[in-house]
This record gives sequence, C-alpha cells and structure tokens, in this order.
Amino acid sequence: MELEEWKESKGCDLKNYAHFDKRVSINDRWSYISNPKKISQHSFYPFIHYKQNFNKFNKLKGKKSKERDICYSAHIDRCIYQYYSFLINEEYNKRVIQDGINNVAVAYRNELGKNNIHFAKEMFDFIKAGYCRDIIIGDFTDFFDTLNHKYLKERLCDLLKVKELKGDYYAVYKNITKYSKWELKELLSLNGLKDTVKDKRELNKKYKVISFTVFKRLKKSSCCKNTCDYGIPQGSAISAALSNVYMLEFDKKITDYIEQNNGKYMRYSDDFIIVLPHKESQEFKKHYDFIFEAIGKNPNLKLQPDKTQVYNYENGELWDQNLETGSGNEKTNPEKVSLSYLGFTFDGSEITIRDKTISKYYYRLYRKIKATVKQIESGEKVSCKKIYLKYSEKGAYVKEGRHIGNFITYVDRAKKDFGQKEPIDRGTKSHMYKIKKHLNK
Repeated sequence: MELEEWKESKGCDLKNYAHFDKRVSINDRWSYISNPKKISQHSFYPFIHYKQNFNKFNKLKGKKSKERDICYSAHIDRCIYQYYSFLINEEYNKRVIQDGINNVAVAYRNELGKNNIHFAKEMFDFIKAGYCRDIIIGDFTDFFDTLNHKYLKERLCDLLKVKELKGDYYAVYKNITKYSKWELKELLSLNGLKDTVKDKRELNKKYKVISFTVFKRLKKSSCCKNTCDYGIPQGSAISAALSNVYMLEFDKKITDYIEQNNGKYMRYSDDFIIVLPHKESQEFKKHYDFIFEAIGKNPNLKLQPDKTQVYNYENGELWDQNLETGSGNEKTNPEKVSLSYLGFTFDGSEITIRDKTISKYYYRLYRKIKATVKQIESGEKVSCKKIYLKYSEKGAYVKEGRHIGNFITYVDRAKKDFGQKEPIDRGTKSHMYKIKKHLNK
C-alpha cells in the first residue's frame, strides 16, 4: 500500500475515548508525526490501563471468567504509533516475500486480502490433501508481555538494515518498551466517578481525563513504568507489527525446515499450527525436537503446556496422540477427537464453527433477551427489533457488495467460503426458533 493511500484510509480517524490530550487525527498532525526530528524529541504520554473482565465459554465446562490487561495510548501517540507501524509493516512485507514466508504469519496482515476463514480453510484443505498427517498445535505463553526488548531491537535493526535505530525509531521503540501506565480507576476517582460502565462513558465524554495542571502534579506519583527488560502493551497501534518483526527469524527457520519435509506451518499471533506427512515414531520425534529446540532458542518464547496438542489425521479421522514432550508419537489409549484453529473445529471429516464461539453467541443473545424482557415488565416501551437485528438473520444483510451485519453474517460468509457440504451453520440453524422461544417465556 502506498503512503498516500494509507493516509487517506486512516487519516480522518478520531477515537471517542478521552485521554490526557485532546482528540486528534493523523491528518490533523501529519506535519508533526511525519517529521523524524519532531518524533525523536516527542514526549509520549502514559498509557491508561485497566483490567478487562471477560468470559470464556465451553460446552462442557460452561462459563469461565478471565482478566486481560488493556492499555490505550494518548491520541497523538496513537497517530505516531500508527504511522511507524505502517512504515515497519512496509519493510516487513518486503522481507517476508524475500524470505519466502509471506503466507506464514497471517495475523495483522491486511495486504494479504484474506481473513481467518480463508486461513483456516487453507490449513484444513492441506490436512485433507494427504492420506496421513501429523499435526502440532501450540500457543505461546503471555506472548506480548514477555517479548525481550534487546532481541526486539536487534530484529528491528536487522529489518531496517541499520546498526543502530535512528532517533525517531528509537524514540518509538523506547516508549513502547519502557512504557508508563496510569490506572483508569484513579482517573475515574479524580473526576468523582466510580468504576462502572456508566461512569466510564461519562469520563469518555470529557475533553480530557484531567487538566494538564493536574497531570503535571500527579504524574510522578501516579504513573507506573515498565522497568523490566521485556514486555510491550498488547493492543497499541504498533504492538502487532513489532510482534511479527520479533518472530521473523523463528518463522523463517521453522518454515524452511517444515517445507523441506513437505509440511506446512502457519502462525496467527501467538498461536501456530504445523502439519507434516505422517512418519514413524523416531522420525516424528526428530521433527518435534527440532521445533521445540527452535522455540527454546528464541528469547522468552515459551509454550503453554495445556494448549500444546499433537494429532494424527488418517483417512478422514483425527486422533489425539497424547504426546508429551520428547516421548515419541506412539498413541496411548488413542481417542478420536477434533482440533480447533482460528475459530473453527475440524474432526477429520467435517468443519464447524467452534463450540465456544457458538456458546458465546447464545450467551450474549439470551442475556440481551433477559434485559429486554425486564424493561418491558417495568413498563418501558421497548421493541424486540434490536434483538433480531443484532443476533438473527434479519440483521445479516449485504450492502453495496459488502457484508454488514452480525454474527450470522459471519456464519453465512464462512458457509459460502468453506462450501455448502460443510455443516458450518449447524450451531445456528435454529437461532430464529430459539429467539422466539425465549421471548415467549
């Protein structure tokens, strides 16, 4: 993508949240953010930090609550991070083509013109193309929180073909690694607000979260700086680009090895999948050891043991190999299973949307119905139209050739891309009946 094209697509974006500075767009501050000298001297604001509570869903275990750290940057800082993310991505895109790994790291890659549906289908098609396959799925532990700063800088210098980062790039690198954060709870309190959804909305209506005078007075005592030599804030406008840069050498090394053995490797942020032609125990163990040795050599890169899975695909059936690190690939009490990748489940013959995703959809649907019914019972005049538009086929429509709608839109798109033979919509076929049933209750 050319710079002018990128600027046109991103330049007018204004974010609705309040921060330490006023709301600005890339176009508003273009002469500033595109001036390397200005950026090398720029004073970055602290991130605002809070913990987001969210629910994970499992058909057997039900709802499980988890926490995620969220950091969001000041408006001018966001514009700077977006601009330098674009510049870094341009170099990254050239490099992955040069290294022959353009289709390996598929997260945060708009230029590929594909989404998770296409990537999942590509991998499942590769599995089904062979009579017998060995499959390894892994998940890196606390990926963004553990990225080693020194190694990240080395990879960034290597990508940009410099020995030392220029002043502007160094300023961006320094402030995304040694970042400071200010707790949202304290900012709410300073405004006489509580830690509730309603009061957070009130805070975001403000011009700034606090005045510059208060900011200067409290900054030293209220800010917490990342003093570790690892970790970058997940969710910043540049974090995704830097994470891909961090993995460049690893992706190249694994790809070369896997392709030499007629396999396929794909990574989506901190999740990866490797598919190889099935081999006997000792041969597979050699592949397995190479992969995990490569992971161990990448600074701070660690796998989540409970999310590392090894499967065997054979003639339309998928088996769990129950493999522990270094133990070979003999099946111990083999059990027919299914694997999940990029939101889809594959059991060796059929592809469906993952149960957790379907459970989340119905949980949110029923919660919305319950809230609407309470409003009706309290005497409010509430229409059920919003429920149908947000959660049913009535809200899944196409406008000017583009899908605009809801989760059912996504299901319909996946059904079309995977093909009508796949039971992609199995979990949502009766959604209209279920909506009516719960409303009638």
